[in-house]
Amino acid sequence: MNYRRLGKTGFEISEISLGTWQIGGKWGTGFDDANAEKIINEAIDMGVNFIDTADVYEDGRSEAAVGRVVRSRSERVYVATKCGRFINPHVADGYTPEVLRTFVENSLKNSGLETLDLIQLHCPPTEVYYRPEIFELFDKLKDEGKILNLGVSVEKVEEALKAIEYPNVTTIQIIFNLFRQRPSHLFFTQAQKKDVGIIARVPLASGLLTGKFSAETVFDEADHRQSNRNGEWFDRGETFAGVDFQTGLRAVNKLRSVFPDEENLAPRALQWILSHSEVSTVIPGASKKEHLLGNINTLSHKELTQNEIDRMNAIYSDEIQNMVHHLW
Repeated sequence: MNYRRLGKTGFEISEISLGTWQIGGKWGTGFDDANAEKIINEAIDMGVNFIDTADVYEDGRSEAAVGRVVRSRSERVYVATKCGRFINPHVADGYTPEVLRTFVENSLKNSGLETLDLIQLHCPPTEVYYRPEIFELFDKLKDEGKILNLGVSVEKVEEALKAIEYPNVTTIQIIFNLFRQRPSHLFFTQAQKKDVGIIARVPLASGLLTGKFSAETVFDEADHRQSNRNGEWFDRGETFAGVDFQTGLRAVNKLRSVFPDEENLAPRALQWILSHSEVSTVIPGASKKEHLLGNINTLSHKELTQNEIDRMNAIYSDEIQNMVHHLW
């Protein structure tokens, strides 16, 4: 495993870490505690030392599984969780210091941890970024020993740029992958200037960039990849990075021509992200050991050549950019 510094947190974290949205089971089809714990343990065995979860993932069960494993291990494993999405309806007025404090305390209970290494606002409405009292709360929570760092998970580049105006924001979690390249422009430059860690989420565009899907692929109705393609449940940019499924398949077919001998394209997609030095870590999910192994094996692949990177970028320019670049 290779490690990178997570901005001004000072944490040295695994380049390939673990996201736990669907850990232990398929999206929308239940949660298996034993399987979740097995995958988390295996990830740590492979050198992963940063795990991202959220209070809304399986109504706290993901946090609980992460906490149980981390407490049982001797290694230093950094736990990042998120809060705010339990607010219903999910509108700016629902965000108050009192409500967020309760969420943080619930996450501590769920995980059984004394302190959260990183608490992140979970894609709050844009108006929240203009309310200093929300961000001031987390200084108080840090003074109380309940958290070590504050981060924000964002939907849009503009939100990321606003968030890092607050000095106590140490990390930004943002969708960044071959099909979502806009963050690498202005935002990456500004984040580096402010020593803000960048956590790349949805690195495989909801699995699209693995190359394992086809026009015949059918997802369960409870799976956001089937039922959120137009933003029916939450921001549609979370599903296939906002790319139309058929367009994505066409682009992936072009990607396959760059790597014709490789069945699983995930390592190449992850390598592309990690070729950006500003990125601290990527957090692909894993519901099976094979997924985890495939992600970690990225590090054993031969480095991308500049020609391969150029050809990958050309796919974005030709097939994807006009569709999504201006939206997020």
